Amino acid sequence: MSFESINPYNGESIKQVSDWDESQIESALKQAASAVPAWQATSIAERCAIVRKAGEVLRSRKRELAEMLTLEMGKLIGESEAEVEKCAWVCDYYADEGPGFLADEIIESDACKSLVAHQPLGTVLAVMPWNFPLWQVFRFAAPALVAGNAGLLKHASNVPGSAQAIEDIFREAGAPEGVFTSLMIRASQVAKIIEDPRVHAVTLTGSEPAGRQVAATAGASLKKSVLELGGSDAFIVLEDCDMESAVKTAVASRFLNGGQSCIAAKRFIVVEAIADEFVGQFKLAVEELQLGDPMDPKTTLAPMARTDLRDELDQQVQKSIEAGAEPLTGCQSSDAAHAGYAPSVLDSVKPGMAAYKEELFGPVAIVIRACDEADAVRIANDSPFGLGGSVWTRNLERGERVARQIESGATFVNGIVKSDPRLPFGGVKNSGYGRELSKLGMHEFVNAKTIWIG
Repeated sequence: MSFESINPYNGESIKQVSDWDESQIESALKQAASAVPAWQATSIAERCAIVRKAGEVLRSRKRELAEMLTLEMGKLIGESEAEVEKCAWVCDYYADEGPGFLADEIIESDACKSLVAHQPLGTVLAVMPWNFPLWQVFRFAAPALVAGNAGLLKHASNVPGSAQAIEDIFREAGAPEGVFTSLMIRASQVAKIIEDPRVHAVTLTGSEPAGRQVAATAGASLKKSVLELGGSDAFIVLEDCDMESAVKTAVASRFLNGGQSCIAAKRFIVVEAIADEFVGQFKLAVEELQLGDPMDPKTTLAPMARTDLRDELDQQVQKSIEAGAEPLTGCQSSDAAHAGYAPSVLDSVKPGMAAYKEELFGPVAIVIRACDEADAVRIANDSPFGLGGSVWTRNLERGERVARQIESGATFVNGIVKSDPRLPFGGVKNSGYGRELSKLGMHEFVNAKTIWIG
């Protein structure tokens, strides 16, 4: 068997990589275990220098890597270049801030000296998705490696080129053999690797079912896990919003990356007083999006990553229409790309519809009309997910007050929800647990060890 990446725009096969047998997996595990002691003994300054060098390699190969991302999973070439640059940023960030994050914390007690030391756990397995093939990995790898952990990557099967490129980048940056390895394995092989005593923790970004499986296996093995799962982010539009800004950001937030982002705005919850105005302007802006070749700078909407994902999305849309949702535009597959789906807006979405409770992972926006602010908050929280969300109002005090009421890992006021190395990232409820990025993200995979000296 082999992993294959297929160009979502034209259906052409790009790359095939044979999956590993048991001997190759064992060799990688043994190599990681052998590398860990020396890597942990390496000075923080040297580890930071290697991670910083990885950022330099990313920038030096930006166009090449961006083209690979666009060919493998279909994102717009400009978005791909931005992703590569963001990966370099996270490398710089942890190279700069890591030593401070890992510094001993002196705590006053009845001891002569007491402190908390932050020591690496060992080898961390990362199970990563295809939608941001570089960023999802680097936001885990940069802090994990600076902290002194080794990394094993099980990437999505449709982006084998990205998986190999990441390992190559760390090697070129000077990471010793075994410190970072991309495993060419199937999802069915993940549990056995989590259970292996040479693996000490696991992080997963992916679907809710995958998260439940990984969490169960890690729990049974008494190993630390961090999960970033699906999201159905609320985009709350209040009557005192800046309408032009809200509409413009709504389009960007929903249709970035072909609509395939966990923190994309998915539920547009609009108070009734301005609902018709917002929906009318939003529909017109969505209809201006041009689905096409993601390598063409004129294209403004990328195809979906795979045809099976497109078909699954369409089933959710059609079920919702049958249940009474109003299709305003799109809501069907498009022949403008192999895995294309037309930019779509569903209005009058209500409880009981597939679009109301389920995550729609693709270029479909759903509109839910609320009576007022309180009703909008109620609707926003009436979801099994809790990853991100945003509030749109000219009154910043009101915006903060509403943001505090939203059940999510992050809520932005008058801004697109985004990940930032400086800020913790993660969710609540069925969107997972634990945090990535910032100081908190680095501390997820260290042993906060108390040292007491009498």
